[in-house]
Amino acid sequence: MIEIRGVEPGDGAVLGEIHAAAWEAAYAPFFEPEFAARGVQSRRTRWHARVAEDSGTMLLAEVDGRPLALSVFLPSAARPGHAEICSFYGHPDGWGSGVAGALMADTLRRVRADGFTRVHLWTLRDTPQSRRFYVKSGFTESGASRPFDFGDGNPLQQVEYERAC
Repeated sequence: MIEIRGVEPGDGAVLGEIHAAAWEAAYAPFFEPEFAARGVQSRRTRWHARVAEDSGTMLLAEVDGRPLALSVFLPSAARPGHAEICSFYGHPDGWGSGVAGALMADTLRRVRADGFTRVHLWTLRDTPQSRRFYVKSGFTESGASRPFDFGDGNPLQQVEYERAC
């Protein structure tokens, strides 16, 4: 059974584990091993502060009580009147289980309930699995792209996706 709930103050470690596992599987191959290892570790610990900041709507999806996916959305800084999904990660153990689709559907429902009519997000150009997921979720490419530097001085290209809510 999939349950989706708002993030609670004590969820930092759980969110960090989801983010770290997803990032390691999908993004770490783009980086030197030492940088990737530091990136994974950083993602395990940074969520405590993000939860405490309480910026954006944070959701956690659980399958039979096991947390496996997270999403965060907030008003877009770049597109007034739009929401932006700034984090959407699924633990690899949940890939193919339907948990990400259920979380995206609930995220979009909450985006609409908050009064937004459109939503956008950015993802790496060279991550076909995430791009297929966003298309399956009703997103289309906006045509915008940008370089994004994760901190190693070698920017990777991101592409933007958008959809009506």
